[in-house]
Amino acid sequence: MNFKKIARLVHRWLGLTSGLVVFIVSVTGCLYVFQDEIKDATEPWRKIEVQHKPVILPSRLSQIAQKVHPDLQIGRIVYVSKDRAAIIFLVGKGQFYTVHINPYTGVVLHDQNLRKDFFTIVQFIHIYLLLPAPIGKMVVGVSVFIFLALLMTGVCIWWPKRKTQIKRALTIRLNGKWRRVNYDLHSVLGIYACVIAFIVAFTGLSISYDWLKKGVNQAVNLGSQYASEEKVPAVKAVSLSDASKLLDHSFLESVKRSPGSDMFLIAPVPKGSAVLHITVYEKALFYYRSDRYYFDANNGALVKELAHRDKSNGLKLNEMSYDLHTGQILGTTGKIIAFMSSLVCATLPVTGFLFWRGKRRDKRKALAKTI
Repeated sequence: MNFKKIARLVHRWLGLTSGLVVFIVSVTGCLYVFQDEIKDATEPWRKIEVQHKPVILPSRLSQIAQKVHPDLQIGRIVYVSKDRAAIIFLVGKGQFYTVHINPYTGVVLHDQNLRKDFFTIVQFIHIYLLLPAPIGKMVVGVSVFIFLALLMTGVCIWWPKRKTQIKRALTIRLNGKWRRVNYDLHSVLGIYACVIAFIVAFTGLSISYDWLKKGVNQAVNLGSQYASEEKVPAVKAVSLSDASKLLDHSFLESVKRSPGSDMFLIAPVPKGSAVLHITVYEKALFYYRSDRYYFDANNGALVKELAHRDKSNGLKLNEMSYDLHTGQILGTTGKIIAFMSSLVCATLPVTGFLFWRGKRRDKRKALAKTI
């Protein structure tokens, strides 16, 4: 059995094993790519008029949000940009809400149950198939790893024996019989999309699995260790004198240290710690360029600063994962490319299954004739 026959055998059975999950993940990926643009067009509370005055401080935003949901805890506070509402995430008792607040006036613009939000549901299907998180993550993860293998075996199967066959191998012959057209749609579209599909799939896995993220980090850094980058400072929790003032002080210090940045994400102090973590993103809704600040929640002292310019190349690449995954690192053009690639990926299990079923029927007919 030669190499191509082995590749076909592996491709066939791996494809049949993972096809349904790949189809679902690809379709939900297509839907999610333009979620920000669709939300901006359908959710008027996301955008606000810029006012030339300071924004309300995070302690006050927290108070306003908790008046809406007094039984929930603050998950995180996000100042998105000057022309967008601040978003307060609240969690607790299996509930997930966002409260959109005008950061200049303190007016509550919208209260949203994320369990009923269309794009949150799409995201959970994409990541977990709406299964319990550990099971769903495993099923999706294994299927996407298989998909990477399918891309590689697919290229091996497609690869022409001679240079003169390349043009033909890159052409979809729409005037042929439907089975010929179906095969061309599978192989030719798969080849056109394979590089982008590989990047999208790999970055998705990198986002999901810390061990893969660490592997990418080490590979890009050529084995060099930058352990201090991800290390969170150890600060003992003591009785806080005035948590609100410390929260506001930390926010203002972050604004001062990252002038001109759009988006500020404030994470709550985790249990057993006293470190307040603020991530500052240069551009709203883009995550590949950020500065990190860690403050002692006991006294507001800055205990660690990690500016984008000081990060290792491995960490910079990992922080680009989401923007690469959605294509938004190249703006609207990149999103269109990611959308088209995901759409092609959604067709591959369908055209592949139809091709396999047709071949199987032919074998049955041939066997029946011999009998």
